[in-house]
Amino acid sequence: MQWRALVLGLVLLRLGLHGVLWLVFGLGPSMGFYQRFPLSFGFQRLRVPDGPASPASGPADRPGGLSGPSWLQPPAPGAAEGRRRRAPRRPGQGVCGPAHWGYVLGGRGRGRDEYEKRYSSAFPPQLRAQMRDLARGMFVFGYDNYMAHAFPQDELNPIHCRGRGPDRGDPSNLNINDVLGNYSLTLVDALDTLAIMGNSSEFQKAVKLVINTVSFDKDSTVQVFEATIRVLGSLLSAHRIITDSRQPFGDMTVKGYDNELLHMAHDLAVRLLPAFENTKTGIPYPRVNLKTGVPPDSNNETCTAGAGSLLVEFGILSRLLGDSTFEWVARRAVKALWSLRSSDTGLLGNVVNIQTGHWVGKQSGLGAGLDSFYEYLLKSYILFGEKEDLEMFNAAYQSIQNYLRRGREACNEGEGDPPLYVNVNMFSGQLMNTWIDSLQAFFPGLQVLIGDVEDAICLHAFYYAIWKRYGALPERYNWQLQAPDVPFYPLRPELVESTYLLYQATKNPFYLHVGMDILQSLEKYTKVKCGYATLHHVIDKSKEDRMESFFLSETCKYLYLLFDEENPLHKSGTRYMFTTEGHIISVDEHLRESPWKEFFSEEGGPDQVGKSGHRPKPQELKVINSSSNCNRVPDERRYALPLKSIYMRQIDQMVGLI
Repeated sequence: MQWRALVLGLVLLRLGLHGVLWLVFGLGPSMGFYQRFPLSFGFQRLRVPDGPASPASGPADRPGGLSGPSWLQPPAPGAAEGRRRRAPRRPGQGVCGPAHWGYVLGGRGRGRDEYEKRYSSAFPPQLRAQMRDLARGMFVFGYDNYMAHAFPQDELNPIHCRGRGPDRGDPSNLNINDVLGNYSLTLVDALDTLAIMGNSSEFQKAVKLVINTVSFDKDSTVQVFEATIRVLGSLLSAHRIITDSRQPFGDMTVKGYDNELLHMAHDLAVRLLPAFENTKTGIPYPRVNLKTGVPPDSNNETCTAGAGSLLVEFGILSRLLGDSTFEWVARRAVKALWSLRSSDTGLLGNVVNIQTGHWVGKQSGLGAGLDSFYEYLLKSYILFGEKEDLEMFNAAYQSIQNYLRRGREACNEGEGDPPLYVNVNMFSGQLMNTWIDSLQAFFPGLQVLIGDVEDAICLHAFYYAIWKRYGALPERYNWQLQAPDVPFYPLRPELVESTYLLYQATKNPFYLHVGMDILQSLEKYTKVKCGYATLHHVIDKSKEDRMESFFLSETCKYLYLLFDEENPLHKSGTRYMFTTEGHIISVDEHLRESPWKEFFSEEGGPDQVGKSGHRPKPQELKVINSSSNCNRVPDERRYALPLKSIYMRQIDQMVGLI
């Protein structure tokens, strides 16, 4: 009988263990585990995506014999159409309801995992003030050293504490000469940052220095795009700040000011106009000499972003002066590029011949060569209210969703790889390579502006994971090899910009933690004797002796604003828009007044927006840009992680972080 009692005891013990397992794992993740058991008790359950395998073991097999991330595969037929047509869920509806989020984000008895412990904690006011002051100190350290060691030259060499100007000895050094025009670039580019930080005395001093010392009558051959966004845009922004009757940033008026910055902007723009002459397409030459015009040996090839991202600055100048010339040439270039897009996909390439209209570069993506073209279609509409700009943007955004977006349909739901935008052939939509570049990190911020916050959250998380791995963003990152293709980091602002805009949209403290990570990385890896230096290699953290002007005009500005919740830019009641160089422009009715609107439609050639059936129908304009998309982020997630821990961990694995 003893053996029967022993068997009965073992059976009871096994049943008891099964009961414990059922209690622990069957009723939800109350112990903090992300388990998958083939049990169902009628509860709504999250289908956890298969975590990507480590590089050592290789990714899981995919359908069709393919292996690796699903980004290698073309999007499933109809997937993008389904994303566009799906109505945004209201909080409390379906899988995103409060009950579901209570389940996913920590029901009773569940301990917080490492992501929640790190990012979901409150960001106290004292810490925010400390980070704000650190960002301000970063700007001041770079600015003061530029003024002490480099002014009136264009840039600061922060390691050797001296200035840098155009490379006169090597005209082919476009990396330098495209940007540096011998016009005190860093000072000009930083003007509105001084105002935003409330430093009225230094702003007034800097404006007077620019007026008294900067001239564009120089034998300098510069890139039209760089001169426009860095110099022209900053002059216009500072002029608007000085002449704003409300003076939200403090007294930024300049005694005796007589519109000198506006006149300087006009002078520069006139010197850039020869780029738009003698081109058969209306697409401008990429470079001009500020004294003599287009060089005789000028290249006939230009990138789409360089030629098609001039409309904001040129349009503002035209409307302030009452002279249609500048907006007309910029708008003609945009329409010319738009007319050359693929009739099959609606996509544009990245390099075009300005005389023949032939696409030399057929890659279509969101990074270098195309990024700000998309950005300025939307921002031109925001500023000027021209419906055709919105129509072009909506059509472009839909083509991007159709052919560039890969991964699962929803950011925070379902199975599969996280959403990512890849580089494809503009005519076929086929994948061209497996890298993304750091400039693409601007795109989540653009998605915030159109209300596609949920998708922005996922894409931002991917770039942030790369930052966490290296303490910087490599210029090019190969997502298949999980390694940098081009390893330098020139202090670019795009990830900071998207972080700032996502925080403004969600008020989620996660993005304050991200900003703190970025600030601390910059302090740790890039600070040198006289400023902040470009990282030559994000892995070994070797440095190059260069501090580009956008570090002060954008990177420091966005970091400062991220932590300065009480800044007048947020509290004054005036709506501001950032240019692609981070210069602020107030959005008001004055800029929407266009007495030459009829002239554009008559003289600008046939309207090309509707070519090939890609013009969105009137009802589509509302759907694509509906602010109700923001409702896809439930209120319950305001102080939870914006991206579920399982998906955040998945992204960290896919960049080789864990």
